[in-house]
Amino acid sequence: MNDTATATALERVAGHRHRFNARFETYFDSLADDLGTPALSRFTPRCLDLLRDLSLRGGKRLRVALLYEAARLVTADDVPGLDEAALSVELLQTHGLIHDDIIDDAPVRRGGPSTYYAYREEFPGHEQTALGLAVLAGDLAAFLSLRVLLDADVPAGALQAMLRVQMDAAADTVTGQIIDLERDFEAMPSEELLHTVTDYKTTRYSILAPLRLGLLAAGEDPARHDGRLRRYATLVGIYEQMRDDYLDLFGDEGVVGKPSGSDLRAGRRSYALRAVLAATTGDERAVVESALGDPHCSAATVDRVRGIARQRGVEDKLRSDMRRYAGEASAEAASWHPHWREEAVTFFARLPLWSVERTL
Repeated sequence: MNDTATATALERVAGHRHRFNARFETYFDSLADDLGTPALSRFTPRCLDLLRDLSLRGGKRLRVALLYEAARLVTADDVPGLDEAALSVELLQTHGLIHDDIIDDAPVRRGGPSTYYAYREEFPGHEQTALGLAVLAGDLAAFLSLRVLLDADVPAGALQAMLRVQMDAAADTVTGQIIDLERDFEAMPSEELLHTVTDYKTTRYSILAPLRLGLLAAGEDPARHDGRLRRYATLVGIYEQMRDDYLDLFGDEGVVGKPSGSDLRAGRRSYALRAVLAATTGDERAVVESALGDPHCSAATVDRVRGIARQRGVEDKLRSDMRRYAGEASAEAASWHPHWREEAVTFFARLPLWSVERTL
């Protein structure tokens, strides 16, 4: 790996993250007045506080970096509309996190309480109210993600196309949530099914949509490059999801920001747990299956499953698979040189290799 090119890419990611975080704070500072929230309502300001807290609490802002660098594929000049597009992308992410945590009954997100559990603590004995408020908070984030795009200073045709990208991404994400639940009714889901879940639940809104939005804002028609964009997004989406699944079983809780073994306790047939099931038989398989879907599964049992996975080579296999998909994504981006600006193409080629290696 070219260390200089990688260092440059990382500096750009950090720069995008720093600038965007400041812009996100400014957005939330003015949101209550902009929305015209009811003066007598106590619940509405609290909802906005929780949206702000979750949105600003953390995250790599990889979507933001992809968006801004997609515009740089076309031009090095400042591109109007990117800030609004970035806000839209991250508000849609906030929506997804809130609803994901409701579906998974997850208490922790990004090192703090999930929105659902924050409401549960505030309304003890009123779980239906807490559930309803969490659902509405996620819904509000989704609608705000579209509303903010209307302020983008781009030509009407481009604005309409950008809105369509985000509306399609939002619909695809909900479809992904549905088939994500469907997947867990399969005793041994196929790899193709896992890839499909990843495509709809993650890839389309987290990678493909930011690429398309950045190009549209810069005046480029992404439809002309649909094949190459989809190939890159698919490969990045797979290794990023594998990374999350890997960290859930093998990662450090302090780094990941949520308890280890969440997928195991939830009965989620992730890439990691599918690989564990495929690699085990007999008593070892029984240990894994008895823990899968047990919300009271102890830390000791999670450690035992982790030990079985390591003994059966699952950790090494996941590492190898992630490196392979990242390498293929890098090669795909490298093939873009005839079409777009060299420095931005180099960024997209380096990013997958860095993203995987920082995990492994």
